[in-house]
Amino acid sequence: MSSPSKGEKKASIDAASWLFNVVTSVGIIMVNKALMAKYGFTFATTLTGLHFAMTTLLTTFLKWLGYIQTSSLPLPDLMKFVLFANFSIVGMNVSLMWNSVGFYQIAKLSMIPVSCFLEVVLDNVRYSRDTKLSITLVLLGVAVCTVTDVSVNAKGFVAAVVAVWSTALQQYYVHFLQRKYSLGSFNLLGHTAPAQATSLLLLGPFVDYWLTNKRVDAFNYGLASTFFIILSCCIAVGTNLSQFICIGRFTAVSFQVLGHMKTILVLILGFLLFGKEGLNLQVVLGMIIAIMGMIWYGNASSKPGGKERRSLSIPTSKSPDYSAVPVSSEPDDDEKV
Repeated sequence: MSSPSKGEKKASIDAASWLFNVVTSVGIIMVNKALMAKYGFTFATTLTGLHFAMTTLLTTFLKWLGYIQTSSLPLPDLMKFVLFANFSIVGMNVSLMWNSVGFYQIAKLSMIPVSCFLEVVLDNVRYSRDTKLSITLVLLGVAVCTVTDVSVNAKGFVAAVVAVWSTALQQYYVHFLQRKYSLGSFNLLGHTAPAQATSLLLLGPFVDYWLTNKRVDAFNYGLASTFFIILSCCIAVGTNLSQFICIGRFTAVSFQVLGHMKTILVLILGFLLFGKEGLNLQVVLGMIIAIMGMIWYGNASSKPGGKERRSLSIPTSKSPDYSAVPVSSEPDDDEKV
């Protein structure tokens, strides 16, 4: 029996990485929905801070065991990443509060063209006509699924702009830092998680009080709600890690395009578990369109010229190139798309 080729091995790891991200992302959405809807824990920013605190504990423990190699990340780059990431978290929460659900979904959809713009301008990436059309089809399908009433006001529009651009910059920066400093996913997470946990736990209670007019310290922490908070934090470790793995192995645009599969899964699971949002003809049609677009995007972007970087202007450090996926210690020489 012949051993798998390098391309087959990469494809297998890519598929496993993506499945890991889908499972953890959908899982945490379901847990958080139950936590907020059933138990009234609406302190999203503080909860995110707890997520990164749990992630910090894990990365520290793994570093102590020797599973995470020592690496360095300059403080200016770390601060930029944390700034983008925290603005993304707060911006998304504020956008959801100040905008209608329809405009909030449109803002989330606009992250794909913004991510494309960043890749074109900063990385000199060029897309083929089929790749552009497939992205448009994905956007159309998800829009049909999710966009209902659309209304916008001035402050809601500003919040959406901040949320979209900060999220796109944060996701671009994950790929940028991994390439520039040859950082694996665990290494990068080990640098960023403590800073995000500290900043969000300090600012989160004040942001949440501003958004909800409720104090996180006055919440009635029962056994069930505490269990769901801990469960949410545990799943979040996998979500944070899988995001870094996927963006490191693909790009922010591919992560966004394929990420809409999670939107479809959330709609289906929401219908099956909560039963409040029915799958009407419009939603089913949107799902079919989006899935067709995702399949088309996968084929179009993988073809020669489908999506290529004309010139690599980002210098890489001379440190060893640890694999972005912790299950393998071999460097990945293939171009990430």
